[in-house]
Amino acid sequence: MSTRIELSKTGNTPFEKLIGHNPSVLEKWNELELALFNHTSLDANLMEQVRRTLAFGNRCEYCMVKGGKPDFDVKDQKIQTATAFAELFAVDHSSIQEAHFGFLKEQFTETEIAELITFITFITASQRFGKVMNLTEDLQENKVTSLAEMGDF
Repeated sequence: MSTRIELSKTGNTPFEKLIGHNPSVLEKWNELELALFNHTSLDANLMEQVRRTLAFGNRCEYCMVKGGKPDFDVKDQKIQTATAFAELFAVDHSSIQEAHFGFLKEQFTETEIAELITFITFITASQRFGKVMNLTEDLQENKVTSLAEMGDF
């Protein structure tokens, strides 16, 4: 199976080559991604676990096989809270209530909450783009697992 539109010649990955039909947008998209990953007060493992959680919630094969299922110590309350919030966001962001922010505030500062939700929103947009454009697992050059290895998800 192939992507729904042809890949452009602009970009390094199949994902980037789809956005690369508009090089200006690709440039800004990549700048925002770098800012979200490199200029944050959030822990890198927490962000990766959130990304993995969202990949399954957004059903993006390309993203699911990049790292596999979330894998963290469930005793880590900060990651547990962040991934639970990410899962809710992926399933039904409109159901998020003030009480959910109460749980976030038990683990995160307001700056961290803003960064977390910005990250979740950006990753969700990326993954839904990938799903809609039919970025499948066979296009992921950096995969660490396969959908078959993961079984039911």
